[in-house]
Amino acid sequence: MNTHSRLLSFLADFERALLADDPAPDDGNWQCTRTVNYHNGLARLQLAVRMPDSSLKPRGTILLQGYNLADGTNCLKAHLGWTGSEASPSRSIFSKPGSDWKSEARRLAAEWMAGAPAAPIALVEETALPATAEAVV
Repeated sequence: MNTHSRLLSFLADFERALLADDPAPDDGNWQCTRTVNYHNGLARLQLAVRMPDSSLKPRGTILLQGYNLADGTNCLKAHLGWTGSEASPSRSIFSKPGSDWKSEARRLAAEWMAGAPAAPIALVEETALPATAEAVV
């Protein structure tokens, strides 16, 4: 399968995994919008939930970049995003013997459904001079 058709089929597998794992999020229905640019090898899946009151609750995005490696094998790079989070981890998915694209889509959907990763805590090292520091002459 070429890189361009891989984009759309991977998004479809991702959506099927969402529906299988959570068919009625918040008692609503998944409302997914796909955008694909085959010329540039890019795709976006916007994820939202249509709530029982008909309002639309944005949940996040999946951005895909499809390309061929130097040896000609397909590769996808996925960027995960969640509404209200600055986290945007990326995952590379390589075509290799024994790999299963549907399983990779399911794994990525499970990771996305688990929610945004916690923001790393920045460690600040304080270095203070002792209160009785002497001036160097």
